[in-house]
Amino acid sequence: MAVNADTGADTGAEVDVDVVVVGGGPTGLMLAAEVGLLGVRAVVLESLPESSREPRANGLVGQVVPALDRRGLYESLSGSAGPPQPNSAYFMFAGLPLDLSGLPESPVYTVAVPQHRIVEVLSARARELGAEIRTGHEVTGLTQREDRVELQVSGPAGPYRLTARYAVGADGAHSVTRKLSGIGFTGVTYDRSVSRHAHVSVPAEWVGPDGLRVPGAGTVPPFLPRRTERGSFNWAPLPGRPPLVATVEWEPAEGDEPMSLEEMAASIRRVLGAEVPLAAPEGPGPFVLRRLSGGNTRVADRFRDGRVFLIGDAAHIYASGGGPGLNAGLQDAINLGWKLAAQLAGTAPEGLLDSYAEERTAAARRTLVYAQAQAAVLEPGSDVDALRTLFGELLQDRSAIQRVADLIAGSDLRYDLGGSHPLVGTHVRDLLLSAPDGPVRVAELARSGRPLLLDLTGTATAAKAAAGWSSLVDVVAARVEPSAEPGFTAALIRPDSFVAWATSAPVPEAADLRGLRAAGARWFGVE
Repeated sequence: MAVNADTGADTGAEVDVDVVVVGGGPTGLMLAAEVGLLGVRAVVLESLPESSREPRANGLVGQVVPALDRRGLYESLSGSAGPPQPNSAYFMFAGLPLDLSGLPESPVYTVAVPQHRIVEVLSARARELGAEIRTGHEVTGLTQREDRVELQVSGPAGPYRLTARYAVGADGAHSVTRKLSGIGFTGVTYDRSVSRHAHVSVPAEWVGPDGLRVPGAGTVPPFLPRRTERGSFNWAPLPGRPPLVATVEWEPAEGDEPMSLEEMAASIRRVLGAEVPLAAPEGPGPFVLRRLSGGNTRVADRFRDGRVFLIGDAAHIYASGGGPGLNAGLQDAINLGWKLAAQLAGTAPEGLLDSYAEERTAAARRTLVYAQAQAAVLEPGSDVDALRTLFGELLQDRSAIQRVADLIAGSDLRYDLGGSHPLVGTHVRDLLLSAPDGPVRVAELARSGRPLLLDLTGTATAAKAAAGWSSLVDVVAARVEPSAEPGFTAALIRPDSFVAWATSAPVPEAADLRGLRAAGARWFGVE
């Protein structure tokens, strides 16, 4: 007879696995790795017979980059040693330049990495941590019981049933999990434009350090779209790969034949009013050659339905550039993983699983602001041209640059976690610490996937107050480097690196310590 991992009660039904993840893309694999880090076995069901190498996302932007560093994944994804460094020079918003050089600390982190490489890295990590990845297995039915989820699956050897304590839909915009759970997907569909993307090669003499030099149209700077009456053109010389060209046309040409380089060249000619000679890209590929009509921006009506959860594109999609969906989806997985693991271990306090939907719905709707604001400022028309002119002038002001940079990075997100300290509910910054075992970064301390109490008081007052927490919380007393400004003297940090409690008192007082104990009980079930 099976035992219910949540209550310890006999269920009378066998359960095959703790967590089934439907979808083997980046978000599903990230979740499998997150729960595996905490000792929970996941089964990943991927409908494709093998991992797709179709070029999709070109990189990661914002707070997801340090989040992946906190799991030790940054070096594998970036190919660079050492911690990630923020982009403190240049970015863009809706095709408008964003000068980050005047900010005291840029929040915009970037990693240029194709999606198939992200899948490779996360697949290896998930397997290393005990996940079973089944390719060619498609979910065809889903039924919830009081203590389990039953899935009907079609696999290479035929149909079968799989039961789990929890199921997570990470199966994309057309999520079967979402549809079988009866969850609505509210939003808007745009059909007013067509975008085209292609990896290409162009004559070497056309390429300079300042961009693509197009006779008759001038120089198009890298990564900054050239906007015209017909649409926009973008030149993206991605490192280590053939350059990517892209157009968006306001009045798209008709046709549904397969995309070709000739079609790409014709679209550039219509947008720029000039010819750009294109040839097939060099190298092994895979290469982008894609046409997309319109787009969708939608957020699921709910992210949880009983024992079923949605993450990534199954929960939210955004018709805008910059890959906000992937960035948000990976952070969905990081938010949900530790909460599911605590629930299965029987240590989760009441309401912990509900907090996933509350927090990530808020994050999704903030990303919606980012996506729809960009869409509005990219619309055609002279009135939008005037708006772009004014917006561009505003982006000369440092406070406006900071506000937009924080929106792009997701660093303006603050969860309502209670407490009065200004850092509660925000991401913890990475800091270099002097710990008993030597210098260590906060990001390195987070790699266990466990909660962290960081005591920088020098008196270990907070650490002593949490002396009995060691089975559930990593308690570290350390000194911060003199040049650093952590903004706190002690902080309780969740596994997703959001601050649950903090104090700036040189020596925490009784009221501070009561707040610490309350936060520990609320989030981790410690006394």
